[in-house]
Amino acid sequence: MITMAEKVRLEGNKQRKTGLFNQPKILLLLVFTFFGAITTRLFWLQIVQGSFYRKLSDENRIRLVSQAPMRGRLLDRKGRLLAGNKLTYTLSIQPRLVAKDYWPILRNKLTTLLSLSQDSLDFNFTKGLKTNSYRISLAKDLTTTQVLRFREQEHLLKGAQVDVDLLRHYPYKTLASHVLGYTQQITKNEFRTLAKKGYLIRDRIGRIGVEAAYESHLRGTWGGEMLEVDASGAVQRSLGIKKAIPGKDLFLTLDLDLQLAAEKALQDKVAGAIVALDPRSGAIRAMASKPNFDPNFFSKSFTTQKEYDRLFLSKNKPLFSRAMNAYDPGSTWKPVTGIAGMESGKFPPDIRLDTAPCIKYGSHCFREHNNEGFGTIGYEDALRVSSNTFFYQIGVGAGSKALYEAAIKLGFDSLTGIELDFEESKGLVGNEEWADAGRGWGKPGQTPWIPEDMASASIGQAVVQITPLQLARAYAVFANDGYLITPHLADTDVDWTSLKRRKKVDIKPSTLQTLRRGLRKVVEGGTGSRITMNSPNLPPVAGKTGTAEDSTGGSDHAWFVCFAPYDSGEIVVVAFAQNTPGGGSVHALPMARKVLEVWNNLRSS
Repeated sequence: MITMAEKVRLEGNKQRKTGLFNQPKILLLLVFTFFGAITTRLFWLQIVQGSFYRKLSDENRIRLVSQAPMRGRLLDRKGRLLAGNKLTYTLSIQPRLVAKDYWPILRNKLTTLLSLSQDSLDFNFTKGLKTNSYRISLAKDLTTTQVLRFREQEHLLKGAQVDVDLLRHYPYKTLASHVLGYTQQITKNEFRTLAKKGYLIRDRIGRIGVEAAYESHLRGTWGGEMLEVDASGAVQRSLGIKKAIPGKDLFLTLDLDLQLAAEKALQDKVAGAIVALDPRSGAIRAMASKPNFDPNFFSKSFTTQKEYDRLFLSKNKPLFSRAMNAYDPGSTWKPVTGIAGMESGKFPPDIRLDTAPCIKYGSHCFREHNNEGFGTIGYEDALRVSSNTFFYQIGVGAGSKALYEAAIKLGFDSLTGIELDFEESKGLVGNEEWADAGRGWGKPGQTPWIPEDMASASIGQAVVQITPLQLARAYAVFANDGYLITPHLADTDVDWTSLKRRKKVDIKPSTLQTLRRGLRKVVEGGTGSRITMNSPNLPPVAGKTGTAEDSTGGSDHAWFVCFAPYDSGEIVVVAFAQNTPGGGSVHALPMARKVLEVWNNLRSS
């Protein structure tokens, strides 16, 4: 019989044996668990997240040094440079190569060697550290002397380097600034979209003008060198170089000589524009606007907010192209009214009307500009003397629908097709439907078309606004025997004389010839006779003067539009002096003459 003590002893032995027996199982379980966790982690790191960590590893081991592509040049039609590229030199460092205690030593060396501001170097270095930049720009636009000094002592300036960059350069500064445009560094928001197209955060993009319109043609493709670095960031070897692909050069239709003449003709004007184009093809030979700006401003390495405000907030609006903005055209609009009268059948080409000191429409008496009238005259003489009361009768009699249809045939109230359509105004040709719809500011049905509107529209006032470029395109129809062309700025592979871009205008030959003869009489013995003053060698010219009230409340505008030679039509010139009272024949005509003189000299040489 087992005593109580023996039972206790046996039970203890049993428990000890059980514990010893279970220890290997527990240890084995722990081992399996441990290695299972390791295996799972390895599977996660190498299989599931393998590509991600390989990329991180490569980024820690490999550095890409980008090489900017050279932007394509902008050249005039004869190959003369209008926009190119300029080398610039930037002092920079890689912070990984510069220990904190070494920076003061390096900074002092750079300050002494390159005559740089110690405070400026410190500021740029600290700013770069805060943004975790791999490369910090310390000083930009180094001179050639500074670069040479650096090269001589480069082995003593560990971590510092001089980077070569390309900036857009416009050798003629303000010349054709609205046409050429400018480039500017892309914003962070733009980069999110443009990165898919190969842009880098350091990239520059065309903002306005040809630089923007032909961005893809001009920009090129980035290249660079792939470098292997060690843990300290020191370069171990080159893993390959991909050369940057330069952008393509672009030949423009502009003629540098004509553009210079146009810019000079605008010098004494507060504001205005000149457009010269070939009526046969639509090639723009000159397009100037004043005030203008220097696009090199946007290539500067540093600009203050005050400088930006002076340009962008100026009341003179120097970034605003007058050549593609709409203004009241005044009497240069009268040929459009002539088309409406003749094409409607109500006022045939041989019609003669009595003119008067004034004609009353609605509650207003619309006056003749000489306050007397010109007797009984027809279309040709009405254009020659620029009779208001003759064209009041034609316009009011033909009606707003006929006038609008005539305007549409000449390309008004729509974009011209120029590559810079994102900057172009389509203008305004008021009519009954437009008025009934609220005129753009009122409520439908509360701003009806009234007789006073029709009279004003007949002579290009108040309810009509056009751009100088539109006017040049319209008068090209009179110069080229009835074709509406597409103005353009680049000589590309496009056929600008195809039926798609050069359309026959649907007007009777008798209408076209009547207006052509009238425009010739304007120059032979009318309001535009001063065009040949002191320029007897000019070929026969036809054209029209215009003095327009500014519907926005400013002083009168001065206009003159012409084409030459009269028989063959090789050039159309529009001169516009904004808010320059005194008449088109006094202010705008001499501007056009200066351009014609240069054109004629080039033609004869």
